[in-house]
Amino acid sequence: MLPRVLIVIFIICLPALMPPFAPAQTMPQQLRVIDTPSDGGGSLTVLWAPSASDSAGTKYQILVHEGGLPQDPTAWKVVAEFPANTRYVREGKSAWWTRAGNPNEHLFLIKNGKGMEVKSGQPYAVTVAAVNGQERFIAPPVVASAEPNWMNWNQVNNLVLALMFGVIVFYAINLAKRKDIFLRRIPGLDAVDEAIGRATELGKPVLYMTGAHDMNDPSTIAAAVILGRVAKKAASYETELLVPHREPITMAVCQEITKQAYMEAGKPDLFKEDANFFITSDQFSYTAAVDGIMLRRKPAANFFMGSYFAESLLLTETGASTGAIQIAGTDSDHQLPFFVTTCDYTLIGEELYAASAYLSKEPIQIGTLRGQDLGKAFILGVIGVGTLLATLAVITGSDWAQPLLDLFKDLK
Repeated sequence: MLPRVLIVIFIICLPALMPPFAPAQTMPQQLRVIDTPSDGGGSLTVLWAPSASDSAGTKYQILVHEGGLPQDPTAWKVVAEFPANTRYVREGKSAWWTRAGNPNEHLFLIKNGKGMEVKSGQPYAVTVAAVNGQERFIAPPVVASAEPNWMNWNQVNNLVLALMFGVIVFYAINLAKRKDIFLRRIPGLDAVDEAIGRATELGKPVLYMTGAHDMNDPSTIAAAVILGRVAKKAASYETELLVPHREPITMAVCQEITKQAYMEAGKPDLFKEDANFFITSDQFSYTAAVDGIMLRRKPAANFFMGSYFAESLLLTETGASTGAIQIAGTDSDHQLPFFVTTCDYTLIGEELYAASAYLSKEPIQIGTLRGQDLGKAFILGVIGVGTLLATLAVITGSDWAQPLLDLFKDLK
């Protein structure tokens, strides 16, 4: 009786004692090849269903033939090979609102740089092979072609955010027209009157520079706007103004700004065409010429506004040696240490752009500045909340926060 009981127990426990059988490798199922949505027509998206046999020990191969189905089986070209437990739709960079296929499906993009060149309108035969050791299981091929799309729907979130930012700016402009908006005091701009007044007392000129770039650069535009304020104050005090230039177009624009400033100050007869003059476009030839002006004319106030490069320290050191009051403003972060060290006042980064609104007190400029500040506050808030959500998602080990994070991503 006892042996029979032992035999029954052994039969019952046998499945638990035996090692599990690995599922048999099969060919990839539900293969689809589509034109990649929201692109310029240079890629194809390959999708197929996951298999129970997917593991790091097995591999998938992507095979492509240009021009439709090949007659020769050896004409297929292997463009990629990777472990079978990788390349899922959920790992892609596309947003949830443009995602092709189920998140658990396999995904591969055939595009330029992946061993071939994908041409728009050209048919391609694509198939996927499951490789397990010496065995190879190939799915029925699919023919597809890439076509350019009119709209990149991955970027629709950025469009919405840009429109929202525009609405905020227009609201701030309308608000600035109805009431005064407080602007933080900028010491460097408050010192403008002091610098020009000192030049007037000493009977020496004011030297103003607009930087190394042309009028396409925002820093040069800001420098030209500040020049209008400096020129108006110099005209009121009847102080000589010198504005050497590296760009002819910038010189022409600044001439008109200076002329308008003298007219607004009621001193059009004091305006001189040669107050704005062109020297050269060469970086260090211009620097040497301006250094010579500083040493010969010894201006009492030097203004360095706009974008600068290696010439910044050469200019400001020479100006400091003459005892001039120096005020600088630049968005060139690599030159800020030199300006801070050698100048009396420095407008750092966006203070240069805020200077025009600060000086002019025009509602449009003040409203634009306030709208930008509100937009930055919103972006910083989103970054903070997004960091918190992403951290919680990692701690909990789930992707519940990803749809919300996608709304604020720059998705290509």
